[in-house]
Amino acid sequence: MDITEVLLATQSHDGQIRNAAEGNIKQFEEQNFPHFLQALSAELSDDNKPPVSRRLAGILLKNSLDANDSKRKEICTQRWINVDPAIKSRVKGSLLMTLGSVVFEAQRSSSQVIAKVASIEIPLQGWPELIINLLSNMTKHDAPSSLKQATLDAIGYVCEEISPSDLEQDQVNAVLTAVVQGMNHVENSPEVRLAAVKALYNALDFADTNFQNESERNYIMKVICETAISKEADIRKAAFECFVSIASTYYDLLEPYMQTLFELTANAARADEEPVALQAIEFWSTICDEEVSIQEDAEESGDVSSARHFHFVEKALPLLVPMLLETLLKQEEDQDEDDGIWNISMAGGTCLGLVATAVKDAIVPLVMPFIEGNITKPDWRSREAATFAFGSILEGPSVENLAPLVHAGFDFLLNATKDQNNHVRETTAWALCRTFEFLHSPTRGFSVVTNANLPHVIEVLLTSIKDSPNVAEKVCGALYFLAQGYENAGSMSSVLTPYLGQLVSALLTTADRSDSNNSRLCASAYETLNEIVRCSNTAETLNMIVLLLQEVLKKLNQTFEFQITSSEEKEKQSDLQALLCGVVQVILQKFNNFDDNSVIVKFADEIMVLFLRVFSCDSSNVHEEAMLAIGALAYATGPEFVKYMPEFHRYLEMGLQNFGAYQVCCVSVGVVADICRALDDKVIPYCDSIMGALLKDLSSPELHRSVKPPILSCIGDIALTIGGLFEKYVPYTMPMLQGAAELCFRMDRSDDDTVEYQDELRRSIFEAYSGILQGVKSSKTELMVPYVGNIFQFTEAVLRDASRDDGVTKAGVALLGDLADTLGPSIKLLLKDSNFHSELLGRCSQSDDEQLRETASWVQGVISRALVA
Repeated sequence: MDITEVLLATQSHDGQIRNAAEGNIKQFEEQNFPHFLQALSAELSDDNKPPVSRRLAGILLKNSLDANDSKRKEICTQRWINVDPAIKSRVKGSLLMTLGSVVFEAQRSSSQVIAKVASIEIPLQGWPELIINLLSNMTKHDAPSSLKQATLDAIGYVCEEISPSDLEQDQVNAVLTAVVQGMNHVENSPEVRLAAVKALYNALDFADTNFQNESERNYIMKVICETAISKEADIRKAAFECFVSIASTYYDLLEPYMQTLFELTANAARADEEPVALQAIEFWSTICDEEVSIQEDAEESGDVSSARHFHFVEKALPLLVPMLLETLLKQEEDQDEDDGIWNISMAGGTCLGLVATAVKDAIVPLVMPFIEGNITKPDWRSREAATFAFGSILEGPSVENLAPLVHAGFDFLLNATKDQNNHVRETTAWALCRTFEFLHSPTRGFSVVTNANLPHVIEVLLTSIKDSPNVAEKVCGALYFLAQGYENAGSMSSVLTPYLGQLVSALLTTADRSDSNNSRLCASAYETLNEIVRCSNTAETLNMIVLLLQEVLKKLNQTFEFQITSSEEKEKQSDLQALLCGVVQVILQKFNNFDDNSVIVKFADEIMVLFLRVFSCDSSNVHEEAMLAIGALAYATGPEFVKYMPEFHRYLEMGLQNFGAYQVCCVSVGVVADICRALDDKVIPYCDSIMGALLKDLSSPELHRSVKPPILSCIGDIALTIGGLFEKYVPYTMPMLQGAAELCFRMDRSDDDTVEYQDELRRSIFEAYSGILQGVKSSKTELMVPYVGNIFQFTEAVLRDASRDDGVTKAGVALLGDLADTLGPSIKLLLKDSNFHSELLGRCSQSDDEQLRETASWVQGVISRALVA
């Protein structure tokens, strides 16, 4: 077939022609992938072909080599690897040739496809000549600017796709040399220089060795500093993006350059175009992030005088804070109308908040004169900036330092909710939200809210929540943190009781507002309602919460009557159902803390009918919230929940097999555990299907790995619940657990996520083994005899690992006790060649953790009795 004609036909307005062309393309890819690649790369490289077909050829090439989904990505990688080397060589040649095309779109597509091929080949030591070929384009005497630009784009994309460990140091040196030469403003056009700066940004992660060399580092920094004052704004912006990356990656090496960097960033923030100014501010936000992280690490390790901490923010404070305060006055007139807006004022305020977190009390005297000088000015920008500055510095400084200032300004802040300007009212509501978050903690002995001013605070917030939607959303946040301050406050939580009816009514009205297209307002109202329920005094507010439950169930029922005519309306319906299910869950959890569950029993049938209707809708976020609520319902109703199982268990199985929405699968696993505890042996008729689904989940490579540890723990819960009847699942379960145990020892602990996951996996394996051992010990102990050797070896190996976390230690020690309790005198065979248990239990008995000490004491007793017997 003529590939050009078919590609153009995929853009036809005639649906029949378009569908046929798309089918032909798909068939070509599936039946002859090597020639598919060759045909597309030839199309992309041919300057005589139409721009549209070349653009589509580039898109199809990229999509055939990469995918967002990890499984699909692996298929793409393997397909390319299996292509005949001669064809691969021709495709690569076409791509490199296209970099010299006169059509910019073709150059750009070729750069991107080259990077996709490189991402497959370079980690496997393939395509060694790529870097050489690209660099030769940069050194050709007569190379046109367009070729240099396309080559630098390709270098940047390649660096973005591969890992720093994939290139040899001499290749990195050559890439950096070419990129830095491309930034030369004398020899190169603005387009080439921009491509060079962007390529440098992507190559910075590769430059660790070069940055450790002072002369090389000085040269790279000098070139970027010169580029940061180019006359082209997009080049200046790209240079500051490099500074942001360097601040994060090479913070330790920045000291010699900080004076220059401050001058550059301050000038840009004050006078440059907004995209450049935003990056200049982002540089200081990144420095703050680094220094806060260093402080947190130092506090955690006890090394408060960390050599890595250069105190750049503290040293720059007298000049940095005034610069940031200036940015607060650069608001936009319509910024309250655009949810996604990000401007200099917002960036400056965010950075000011990070500075406060980094330097703590030192920021207060530098900001207060600005607040006092601007808070009463007639210009709305001054009032809004002063309020923004006040709210930004509330996290970081000590309560002792902030208390007098907050007390002095609190009434003023409450009155500012009536300001004539909407921007000021919105920022005031946000500042109140921050005030309650950080300075309203009655249980810790300090609160800006007192019994005397609480009525006025409530009155102001209930009035302000009727304001414009953007203000109302911030007021919801203020009410959220006002309520949260009374959480676990004992009798103090009663102070909100007289206002509960008004608060609930106002929040329900806010959630239903028709003047807002902002879905966040509805969500904020319901989240605040949940927090008020959570923090209320149950005994005093029981009747009110029952009325709220009735109202929420009524609203949930009404959602099924919505007339849905578009995908947008369907999404709104699903979002609202999820929020309402969330409220039901919170109410059920609140009732679960109350001795009398008669209220829940009264509404259980109605709740379950509605939730079963929710499950018949196709929306994963609703299913997740409904599952969470059903877990709470099962806990509350106990054995009586069994009457819902004939209808519910099929939805439970669907949830357990929902690999696509893995959060739903994870919540469903948690519900299985809740149902086991609620039904006890009444769960037995459903165990075959549940265990089948769980074992299928464990063996599936498609399911997100985060769900697998909870599944293992859940299997332990099932075994504990059904006891000796777990026998029939043992031959299938134990190999799974042994496989998971072996995986633990093969995992690379090079990053924090893997370390955390390994600990989750080890803890869940311990919990599964404990549940099975406790389940079978009374009648089927012999079932476990073939496995106890492996279990003991795994337990000893993990508990000898000093890097394990506390949760792993507790679960492992408990498993030792369960082994001894189940095996009795037979435990002697396992312990005869090892004394690690006595050393471990000795250390645990001296732990600061009371639960661990108690567990260790119990285990010592069980082992002693078994050894004596």
